[in-house]
Amino acid sequence: MAAKDAYLVIDIGTGNIRVAVASTTGEILGIDRDDIRYNKDTHYPESLYFDPNRLWQQVTALAKSALQAAGHVNVLALTATSQREGIVLLDKRGKSLIGLPNIDHRGREWEQIITDKSRVYQLTGRYPSSLFSAMKIVGIRERRADIWAELSTFLSISDWVEYMLSGVAHYEHSQASETLLYDIEKKSWCDELLSIFNLKTSLLPELTNSGAILGTITNVQAAALGISPNAKIIVGGGDTQLAVIGTQPETDDVVIVSGTTTPIIMLTGNYVTDKLERTWTGRHVDGNSFMFEANAGVTGLNYQRLKEVFYPNEGYDVIEKELTSAQTDQCVASLGSLLADEKSSLTKGGFIFNAPVSHLLSRASFVKATLWDIACSIVENYNTLNQVSKHKRDYVWVCGGGVQSHTLRQYIAALLNKKVMMRDSYRQSSVIGGVLICNAALGRANPLAVTAETVLPEHHVHYTQLYDEWKAARSAFKKMY
Repeated sequence: MAAKDAYLVIDIGTGNIRVAVASTTGEILGIDRDDIRYNKDTHYPESLYFDPNRLWQQVTALAKSALQAAGHVNVLALTATSQREGIVLLDKRGKSLIGLPNIDHRGREWEQIITDKSRVYQLTGRYPSSLFSAMKIVGIRERRADIWAELSTFLSISDWVEYMLSGVAHYEHSQASETLLYDIEKKSWCDELLSIFNLKTSLLPELTNSGAILGTITNVQAAALGISPNAKIIVGGGDTQLAVIGTQPETDDVVIVSGTTTPIIMLTGNYVTDKLERTWTGRHVDGNSFMFEANAGVTGLNYQRLKEVFYPNEGYDVIEKELTSAQTDQCVASLGSLLADEKSSLTKGGFIFNAPVSHLLSRASFVKATLWDIACSIVENYNTLNQVSKHKRDYVWVCGGGVQSHTLRQYIAALLNKKVMMRDSYRQSSVIGGVLICNAALGRANPLAVTAETVLPEHHVHYTQLYDEWKAARSAFKKMY
């Protein structure tokens, strides 16, 4: 039997690594995943790092496992996507020094060097903080002289993966949007921003477009994976961007990407910023459009962890069945999601229910409250985007593992009063995004997008009361801590 043409897509998120082998039509042929191992850096109050060499060993092992599961395939190309804001530092010999994830805040102590934050927002499309790559580099310079002395350049994590596969150092535009060193509107590195952080241009790699062919896989990596040395390496991009691409929306659509966190994305043809500096705007991977964004923060991770507490041995289908049979809403939750309109995030959260404890309170009550918290947070952030740039469509798209709950999709539809639509590949949107990018790079036709479900908004009288209770609970937690 002839080998099936396929792509290998490497996806490094905040919590885990996922490697998938997919056909050119988007069929997942093999997939495997593992957790990322983070270490605490004791040089800083709030800092985590990972060992790039160990991470690469994991990537290689997962790729081999996915390829074995896929069977007889001909890998035409490989691409990568990753968490935004995460970077890997390289030394003067091109070796990996240290990996700094998006959840690393080693630069927080030096945020005061940015004296005109509004100017930085104007150039970068995001209010500056230690989340972004430039501040991580500043933290290295100020307190890790050993690493700073060896530092030659840095790459986003997805660009680093492609560097490991091809030997070509580069920085893709959507990932460059997350550095605070990139002029979003001009689509270029920015000398003014470099001077703010006292960083040299020589640190910055060449910018590349998503979908560009970097070259072929190195002989060493081809042999390690057991694939053809003629396989092409294609530039990918940020994980949110590839998930959006995988959904195949149109300009002016809104896409809710529900993973560890939940970005709410409005695709625009113009550079849009918020006078109140509450939102982000970054480059999309299509080369022309922008992603106008608010982020509900840690949402899907909350749902996953509470499932492990209340439903450790049951599937999500069992949860949905119990949610459907739950007769009343017995509690309300506020679990630390982010709202663009708030100046500071919640550091404490929990559940509020009537005392004494009702006999109707069940494990489903807590999960139901969690999903309501996620839906309300999404809607609040959507409303912020809509205030700045009007969304006129009667639908939104959703993708990511966090929206596998039909109950959550119903809540979002009802609160937004819009149809909630998703593709049949919604759970693997970033992988499908990688497939679409590889197809375009190699001149192959993309598969037709299939809409798997459309949830119509249903209005329930008690939703207004529940929404008010949620706001009150959130306010109560903010006042307590």
